[in-house]
Amino acid sequence: MKPAVKVTITGAAGHIGYALAFRVASGDMFGQDQPVILRLLEIPQAISSLNGVGMELEDCAFPLLHDIVLTDDPSIGFRGTDYAILIGAKPRSKGMERKDLITENAKIFSNQGKSINDHASPDVRVLVVGNPANTNALIAAANAPNLKLSQFTAMTRLDHNRALGQLANKTNSLVSDITRMTIWGNHSMTQYPHIDNCQINGKPVFDLVNQDWAIDHFIPRIQRRGAEIIEARGLSSAASAADAVVDHVHDWALGTRDDDWVSMAVHSDGSYGIDEGVVFSFPVKCKNGEYEIVQGLEPDDFSIARLKASEKELLEERKIIEDLLPNR
Repeated sequence: MKPAVKVTITGAAGHIGYALAFRVASGDMFGQDQPVILRLLEIPQAISSLNGVGMELEDCAFPLLHDIVLTDDPSIGFRGTDYAILIGAKPRSKGMERKDLITENAKIFSNQGKSINDHASPDVRVLVVGNPANTNALIAAANAPNLKLSQFTAMTRLDHNRALGQLANKTNSLVSDITRMTIWGNHSMTQYPHIDNCQINGKPVFDLVNQDWAIDHFIPRIQRRGAEIIEARGLSSAASAADAVVDHVHDWALGTRDDDWVSMAVHSDGSYGIDEGVVFSFPVKCKNGEYEIVQGLEPDDFSIARLKASEKELLEERKIIEDLLPNR
């Protein structure tokens, strides 16, 4: 049997963390031949709830789950971990300015970056889910000087999956029929869900939908989908977010299809004219635990304007927390 993979989940007693832990333990993330050790990290006030999560995991008797570590100590939670999934973040409260939210979460993720740097495996892969995810990934990486920037990503896979679902509904297709979906930019209202390169059963997407639908209905629907779910159920998306975490890490670890790509927010290398000082969602292909940004696409003027709008927002977020970004 393979050696167990260590997976750390922060905010593990929260809605997303709770939904995620059982998916990882069941083998959905790494496959049915890969044992896992779960390191579940919470704040001290949530330890009682976390203990309940641990009890339920034990009661499931997952064959692949070789150990569970429950802790509020980051040095224990990140010790030797292979994959760190950073979900726990401070939510926006009534009357809180966006700048204040970014600043408060920046402090959390700078400390987590330092702890990952000091305690995790040198080959650790980090996925930031807690919002503002792109900028929190930037902060965490900046505070982990012994690790490569490419070891830190942020999640736009939920937006990617939402886009696949909406396009499948519109075209009466299966999600598995659709390839080359892209989410560009920030995990925010400035994100750009882009279908110009999509194919459905190998045919160009615009054989089945028109540009007006994409601009007037599809793009704003994906941008506002999170708010739509909150309005409908009174809570933010948890199961779909956990599912997107599974998809993101699964493809990063095990690779993407040869004929397809996925959306991941990664440190910009200047591709498509995006500033290298931000974490930006690009189309990527994954192989052997690494990713590479898909090159050679030709966004039109409409698309370029939207990429630049999201870049501008990310640069503004970066400016707010510049004092928490050590020079690397």
